[in-house]
Amino acid sequence: MPVNLPTNLLRSFVAIVDAGSMLSASHKVFVTQSALSLQIKRLEELLRQNLFHREGRRLTLTPAGDLMLDYARKVLVLHDEAVATISAGHFASPTRIGVAQDFAESLLSGLLSQFADHHPGTQIYSRVADTQDLLTLLDRGQLDIVLGFAQASDDRAIAHTAMDWYGKADLLEQPVLPLAMLEAPCRFRDAALRALDKAGIPYRIAVETPHLTALRTAVEAGLGVTCRTQLFLTEPPLSSRKLPGLPRLSCILQTAPRLDMVTGQLARLAHQAMAAL
Repeated sequence: MPVNLPTNLLRSFVAIVDAGSMLSASHKVFVTQSALSLQIKRLEELLRQNLFHREGRRLTLTPAGDLMLDYARKVLVLHDEAVATISAGHFASPTRIGVAQDFAESLLSGLLSQFADHHPGTQIYSRVADTQDLLTLLDRGQLDIVLGFAQASDDRAIAHTAMDWYGKADLLEQPVLPLAMLEAPCRFRDAALRALDKAGIPYRIAVETPHLTALRTAVEAGLGVTCRTQLFLTEPPLSSRKLPGLPRLSCILQTAPRLDMVTGQLARLAHQAMAAL
């Protein structure tokens, strides 16, 4: 069985070394000199090593004592840090939320600001990615809350929204339709290409990017047409018979099976925000 060294013995040992004598150390650790002497004796018994050379009232460290001093200081630092951290309530894991890109720009900042007002000391981890990637992380226990998109018939639907075409109308006059798309995997990309292929409309991907902000910039600059929801642009979507129809989507909120009180509060705020879209 491993030997357990009580921290009060280690603290007394370090105090004696730092103070230079049993008498001075006794004032630091608030025990009598005789009790301090018994503590060191007990520590030496546990270690089966003498820690001090005793020459009258003078104490000097043995080689074992010198080595033990370094370990004792490290143990006490970790001990005191653990006590301080737990006592201060810093042990709570961060609240982890994953958000599809559209929601990240339109909803996340206000949601987190509102949450921070209620829980200013809570650490928040946020991840922005494709919905399917976020749900995979949720299944692995790496996220607590996911806000994303799914098929319109999904049972988790909190709200529904339409997919629409966005871009400059004059691009529709080109013989090959230029597209601006997010990198795969992307639900909107798949829906757009599937609809164009079914309608027999020729196209080329003129702009491809992993970032929604860059996609918006490309569309506003007239570089390509894209497929998104009402969250993408403030201006209205394209209305043209030249473009095929697109499916509707559901906005979903998925959570881990068990949430602590604080994370549950964020989930409720997210539900309210998504329902109001």
